[in-house]
Amino acid sequence: MTPASDPIRLTRFSHGAGCGCKIPPAQLEVILKSSIGTFPDPALLVGYGSRDDAAVYSIGDGRCIISTTDFFSPIVDDPHDFGRIAATNALSDVYAMGGKPLLAVAILGWPIEKLPAELAQQVLEGGRRSCHEAGIALAGGHSIDAPEPFFGLAVTGEVLGTNLKRNDTAHDGDLLYLTKPIGTGILSTALKRDLLSPKDSQELLDTMMRPNVLGYEFGKMSTVHALTDVTGFGLLGHLLEMCGERLHVELDHTAVPKLHAAQGLIAQGCYPDGALRNWKSYAHHVEGASTMERLFLLADPQTSGGLLIAVDPIGKSALEELLQFHGLSSGPIGRFTTPDARPRIQVI
Repeated sequence: MTPASDPIRLTRFSHGAGCGCKIPPAQLEVILKSSIGTFPDPALLVGYGSRDDAAVYSIGDGRCIISTTDFFSPIVDDPHDFGRIAATNALSDVYAMGGKPLLAVAILGWPIEKLPAELAQQVLEGGRRSCHEAGIALAGGHSIDAPEPFFGLAVTGEVLGTNLKRNDTAHDGDLLYLTKPIGTGILSTALKRDLLSPKDSQELLDTMMRPNVLGYEFGKMSTVHALTDVTGFGLLGHLLEMCGERLHVELDHTAVPKLHAAQGLIAQGCYPDGALRNWKSYAHHVEGASTMERLFLLADPQTSGGLLIAVDPIGKSALEELLQFHGLSSGPIGRFTTPDARPRIQVI
């Protein structure tokens, strides 16, 4: 057990941090291959085929159940903050489908011979707080003794079939919006290396703890054609999921919201290994991200990142008014077009 007199830094007990622990897209493709295929259930509206944020199951009368799970190892040292961030991130998958959460159960791994049980209690308390703020109960869960700590939620939500949003249903001509700045992977790496100022640390925490509750409102907007949240695969990876096999994206790098310290930290050589793993998985789909700043920012694995929104231009004003009212990034960062050739993302 770590001596009580020593400050305990949770990030020192894990090899990765937050959603940067995700298995890279190229390796995930191998893992998810199946000779059996998807179970033929017509009520399963969204499964794993499109790599969407959650599974969606129709229960009749136009109502659907959303089911998702998400967990990761510590991205910050404070156990309560870690619990809040992990829970906020897991709840985001429901909002990213246009739905709202109903209840959650906890998933906890804890190295009981290395870290006090009291710290695990603080992690759970942080998760419980985020659930309470979302208006739901943390109704139970499961825990194991594990080599390194991890925490997250399995969340059940609901959505009307007419409000369901997918990640791969954008249209040619749709405008692209992102509700939160990118760079959480870079700043959390700097935090772990003691390179982050208190001001930038607070900006990082505020970003990751801000829930994506507006996804429920976006679900009601018929002009919003597709929706997803940005997490471990970075902006480029999740944008490629939105493209599917049909679309091309022109991405305006200067318009992409960024955490203030991110670009300076890249110049110092501070970035997570996950950014490189991400880039190797999808670099062949991207043009115009050749500079170090663009590459590491756009491939940076995000934790509790913002929502990517594909909206018909006729819905531009209504969407931007809603974003501005809630103090979120409110300008378009790109546009979907019909593909003329690979790659499918052009960074300009």
